[in-house]
Amino acid sequence: MKIDNSPARGMRDLLPADVAVRDHVLESISAVYRRFGYQRIETPALEHIDRLSSGEGGDNEKLIFEVLRRGLPPEVPPGTPVRELVDLGLRYDLTVPLTRFYGNNHASLPMPFRSLQVGPAWRADRPQRGRYRQFYQCDIDMIGEPSVLAEAELIEATTEALAAIGLTGTTVRVSDRRFLAALAADCGVPAEAQDAFFITLDKLDKIGWDGVRAELIGLGFGPAQVAAAEEKIRRLIGVPADMLADALDRSVPGMPAEVVADLSATAASLERLAKDRSLSWQFDPTLVRGMGYYTGQVFEIVHPDMSRSVAGGGRYDKLIGRSLGHDVPACGFSLGFEPIVDLLSGERARDAIAVLVEADVPVPDAVAAARELRERAGPGRVVETVRRSGKFGAQLKRLEAAGFTGFVLVRSEDGTIVRGEPRALGGEPGA
Repeated sequence: MKIDNSPARGMRDLLPADVAVRDHVLESISAVYRRFGYQRIETPALEHIDRLSSGEGGDNEKLIFEVLRRGLPPEVPPGTPVRELVDLGLRYDLTVPLTRFYGNNHASLPMPFRSLQVGPAWRADRPQRGRYRQFYQCDIDMIGEPSVLAEAELIEATTEALAAIGLTGTTVRVSDRRFLAALAADCGVPAEAQDAFFITLDKLDKIGWDGVRAELIGLGFGPAQVAAAEEKIRRLIGVPADMLADALDRSVPGMPAEVVADLSATAASLERLAKDRSLSWQFDPTLVRGMGYYTGQVFEIVHPDMSRSVAGGGRYDKLIGRSLGHDVPACGFSLGFEPIVDLLSGERARDAIAVLVEADVPVPDAVAAARELRERAGPGRVVETVRRSGKFGAQLKRLEAAGFTGFVLVRSEDGTIVRGEPRALGGEPGA
């Protein structure tokens, strides 16, 4: 019987060319983040199910891959709740594991602590193009910094990381959960209904004001509440940095002064950054982001060639307190690693040289020739030993298709090993 060798649904095999692009992205962004002082940590793939389902993960908590307890009998009594059978789950993001990590290791960490995490996460999602059940995330977080220095630095580091992999012309969108709460309250939306109100507002760029109005009224919000929110939001779209504070005070007079000051400081930092980088920014009064743990500013980065954001994050000052018993200020930014890789999926040249060895060349001489060439080429240049086979021209075409950029022919003449000069595939002299 033939065995099905395809991967599990929603999972993928990655060919060498695919992995080369991923390695390039990871190496480039990690190098940038390290220059800003972010230190790499690792956390387990599995977390306790109670932590993963604490109510702060939004819709992701419905997508947890749950793991059965060890030692269960082959059959369990009918009607046994699933929760009694499960004690662990695969992580659905890197933020929840980070809060546990910090609670467990904070005594050994500097303050503030700049964390860099790269690794897979899992969600039992419906597979579709660009959405997988196993995917990589790349997060940076600053823990212990209460001011908007954290927000400004996280945004700058992430835009620089995106530029390092060739994604320029991005737009940074900024809002604040505290602003949204004040806006909703000022429009007469009770606190218990604000989450539903925000979720619909967040759809403005997809369904427009007509769709937002219809959905809010369908959810039971009054026409006066919806009209008031629309009027205030329209007044705040496209406001420049130097006028943002006044516009916020006029639109939402009950908002705390510290929220206005924080947003103004972030806007001023972005305004200065945009003068030096190929990017733009905007205060987006409808930006919500779905995680329930955000407590302050939230932000996203969008790119004209992508339908989804390429990065997103925000401040979550209450989440770590669940592990420590006291609140710790924290702010983080997550790159959409998989969408970025898909955008950059053109095959990258490997800068690899094939040491093409004729059949009569002894193995010690073959590996010695490759070793000498490797030493001459220096780090970063791939040198592989390949046995000569078949027609010469056809083999060169196969090497080129495999990503090689050049070759060296090694042969034996009257017992003497002769190594030719490096040549580029295509016939021109190589380096």
